[in-house]
Amino acid sequence: MTPRPADPGPATGAFADDLRARLPAAVFRDLEPRYIEEPRGRYVGRGGLLLAPSSTAEVATIVAAAQAARVGIVPYGGGTGLVGGQVSEDLPDPVILSLERLSEIRSVDPSENVAVVEAGAILQHVQEAAEGVDRLFPLSIASQGSARIGGILSTNAGGVNVLRYGNARDLCLGIEAVLPDGSILNGLSPLRKNNTGYDLRHLLIGAEGTLGIITAASLKLLPRPVQTGAAIIVVPDPDAAIALLNLARDRIGEGVSAFELLGGEGLRFVAEHMPDVRRPMGEPDWSVLIDLGLGTAGDPQAALEGLFEAAAEAGLATDGTIAQSEGQRADFWHLRETIPQANRAVGAVSSHDISVPIAAIPAFIAEGPGVLAAIGDFRINCFGHVGDGNLHYNVFPQPGRSRADHEHQRDDIKRAVHDLVHRFGGSVSAEHGVGRLKVDDLERYVDPVKLAAMRAIKDALDPAGIMNPGAVLRAR
Repeated sequence: MTPRPADPGPATGAFADDLRARLPAAVFRDLEPRYIEEPRGRYVGRGGLLLAPSSTAEVATIVAAAQAARVGIVPYGGGTGLVGGQVSEDLPDPVILSLERLSEIRSVDPSENVAVVEAGAILQHVQEAAEGVDRLFPLSIASQGSARIGGILSTNAGGVNVLRYGNARDLCLGIEAVLPDGSILNGLSPLRKNNTGYDLRHLLIGAEGTLGIITAASLKLLPRPVQTGAAIIVVPDPDAAIALLNLARDRIGEGVSAFELLGGEGLRFVAEHMPDVRRPMGEPDWSVLIDLGLGTAGDPQAALEGLFEAAAEAGLATDGTIAQSEGQRADFWHLRETIPQANRAVGAVSSHDISVPIAAIPAFIAEGPGVLAAIGDFRINCFGHVGDGNLHYNVFPQPGRSRADHEHQRDDIKRAVHDLVHRFGGSVSAEHGVGRLKVDDLERYVDPVKLAAMRAIKDALDPAGIMNPGAVLRAR
């Protein structure tokens, strides 16, 4: 049996002095609180040596030194992760490796439909660079003004356009990365077809920095839709929402870019805490936001009108409104994007990023309240990217009570929801990753053969256990 490696040690003064002799002074940064805290306040680090390299070679120098000294490395992108992958409470003074200075957009090629960008590039800047050459980088998430490409790929982020364009994994053609021994993987190929052995790109995407540090990526660009449209349609129930999704795809095909389920509880939260946000249909129990992107031959307005008429005739829609301008379309999306902000204003007892098979969504939603009622009296805001099976299933206190009143029940709520997800053949992490928050869940719900294979890969590539220890797989 291979002996268990010792736990990574701290980044001592001697370790830092050695690096100072090999790296520019600008790499060394003061450790601000934001680098050891995560957005929900659930994880707070104990300190560390903050390093912000500006090149792949500098990243390689840092990783090689950490490997030799057995110092843990916690990678840091935009700090927007929601599962604690970017913060370690347990490591004593690790290297906190920020990619923020590695932010160049190296090239944007509209003829090849590829952008090569560094890991610290902000998603919104990549979107704008694509738009500058009349192309689209379609990945869109709420934190796109601060989330960075390295973190997005490391968690395989999704967002609102997965229905049409796929997750981050589906939009990446190649990866440049520093492996745990300090070697550089040069894989920035623009090729769509390349069957030359194991695809290490897909191994690193979603690994959350546990197998290496992504330093750059080749990203797919796509033609920009010539005409866009959006509608909010009120549906009787989630069953009707799924039937409407199928009807929309049958009638409009791949022109359906997004299909979002809006729950009435979330809209009521918006009305209460953000009353200035326009709610064109009020607060119905269930509605969907449909977004279209069509070519020159398409007519989004006519397509949405025809869809609504067919849905109403089939009993799938009771009311609706179609955006009459790009400004109204933006208002619809502003309402959708405000729901998480309203959630934070209310204060969730427990939040869940889950996915279930699309056909099982109505049954899952129907069973959820009964499962939670066995624990206590709660409000549920269920909403999200129903077009790809991803729901944000958040549990809140009743009016007059606070999250603190139910803190002792949070683990029971999480277990009940995740057990239900597992029973329906779903995933307890749809698009936020595993981080440190869901390590127990991974061990409870994931196929043990898969878990063993993941551990074998980790041990083979990172035998010293220095790469983001405790994230995804339990440190040992």
